[in-house]
Amino acid sequence: MDRNFKRILATGDWHSGHQVGLSPPEYHTPTTSDHKFIKLANVRKEIWEWFDRSLKPYRPIDVLILNGDAVDGKGERSGGTEQIISDRKGQCDIAFKAIEFIDPSIIRMTYGTPYHTGKDEDWEDVLAEKAGAKIGSHEWFEVNGVIIDCKHKIGSSQIPHGRFTPMAREILWNREWSIDGSQPKADILLRSHVHYFSPLEYEGCIGMTLPAMQGFGSKFGSRQCSGRVHIGFVIFDIYDNGEIKWNKVLAKTKTTKAKAERL
Repeated sequence: MDRNFKRILATGDWHSGHQVGLSPPEYHTPTTSDHKFIKLANVRKEIWEWFDRSLKPYRPIDVLILNGDAVDGKGERSGGTEQIISDRKGQCDIAFKAIEFIDPSIIRMTYGTPYHTGKDEDWEDVLAEKAGAKIGSHEWFEVNGVIIDCKHKIGSSQIPHGRFTPMAREILWNREWSIDGSQPKADILLRSHVHYFSPLEYEGCIGMTLPAMQGFGSKFGSRQCSGRVHIGFVIFDIYDNGEIKWNKVLAKTKTTKAKAERL
């Protein structure tokens, strides 16, 4: 297919290996007959089917940016009760099958948080090697003259209007670093980690925190968090002349809607 642009799938926080992490169909079977785990398996299935359906109009993908926390880790805080598989090599296999499904021409990755991806080792290195990807901590990519700045972690906020502040700070620090050439001056700045989509165009830069591909159902999120989170991904089309067009694709599924129990 001849196109005058390169299409980028920007995504992160797959948390593959978690009960509601991004999981191909062979991992949709409930891990036990307990009703709770049947429900979580249904979440995995629904998220994957939504992903399949939603990605289809955007194929083929030229570049996949997988911006950290591709795997979920051992789950020490929950005693491993939230994992469909706690072995990190097995989790890398799950994430690799998702990459195969996307079938990108180029794969670039960033490291996620140590709790999920390894405190003493970087398990995402295993995934990167398996997928033929390059991986780093803070990376910059040039696509048709457009500079993309990628890193996983960013600060969060418990108030809606405070969520723009960490992104504005990241953009301004990039501008400071770029003055003497220590960093490329970014046209697009991507962060993840916080599991919500929050875009900000500021100082000539398109900045955003990417939505996650982990569904609702983690103990931490359900019991300790109150802010809005999003499931989805972002598509960038970067044209030969440097023009940027982008589109957020956010999930609208049963798992994103809470219901009150009728008593």
